Amino acid sequence: MQNKHLEHPEDSVISGDLNVLNWFTANGNISAKIDGAPAIVWGTNPATNLFFVGTKSVFNKKLIKINHSHADIDNNHQGEVATILHHCLDNLPRSVTIYQGDFIGFGGSDNYNPNTIRYFFQDKVQQEIVIAPHTYYIAESDLRDAEAFPLEFNLESDNNVLFVKPDVYINSNRQDILERCNFARQVATLCEFPTNTRQIARIKKHFNACIKNDIEIDDITLEAIAHDNNCDVNVLRLWKLIQSIKIDLLCYHIEADDSVECYIEEERCDHEGYVLSNDYGSFKIVNREGFSRANFHLGVQST
Repeated sequence: MQNKHLEHPEDSVISGDLNVLNWFTANGNISAKIDGAPAIVWGTNPATNLFFVGTKSVFNKKLIKINHSHADIDNNHQGEVATILHHCLDNLPRSVTIYQGDFIGFGGSDNYNPNTIRYFFQDKVQQEIVIAPHTYYIAESDLRDAEAFPLEFNLESDNNVLFVKPDVYINSNRQDILERCNFARQVATLCEFPTNTRQIARIKKHFNACIKNDIEIDDITLEAIAHDNNCDVNVLRLWKLIQSIKIDLLCYHIEADDSVECYIEEERCDHEGYVLSNDYGSFKIVNREGFSRANFHLGVQST
């Protein structure tokens, strides 16, 4: 798949793309989303055949920031991001493969709060840095043409880096989800889907605003959003249905190991969410009314 932002499954149906209804029940790879920052990309640059580190800006089409040396980091970055990248350049294992992961923190502690979630480890981290890898890339000649793939294997930690990738399990028997997806297909036949990309983006922003402001997304709210966007309310009711199917999948069919405990402030929580990838695409499975709202309230970019 192309290197692009992962979408919530319910958002994907606003345009009339019903591929997600197959995605819900197809076999694939599932992984936990770790709430780290910033995103770190590293590996061998196919254009120079040199090892590099960077943020997601290595994939920019114009303002490209690829760091092969400490001098490059000083030229391209500043502040905490530069400090993190200097440590990554010193400590990440040299690799031909290009990887991406979320930076969790520096060694020497047993708990880390890189973003909204605080992570508690069973033992104090002895390595220099902690990273949660989740993606690898294939790029033939230039990073701007890189294709992203979910990381289906674990990277081996060493004396310098602790790689964190919790084991996640999804129930293969999802008959209840299949039945609800079949019902969603029937609902979709009643929908007049918008085709204007700006209109679709505006509807998504309205849903995000409701989540941010603790507004219940009931039928009255759906009618109001439909009126404000001059769209068929049945499309928004389908959005709500897909969201409820996602929550059922999250609550009843997915389990993760608990070797790393997660907290938001003083309250124990689940991981930020999960990413399920199969033949029908890759989508993130996040409880937006829980985790995403906490992100909004703490001033963190929504997931």
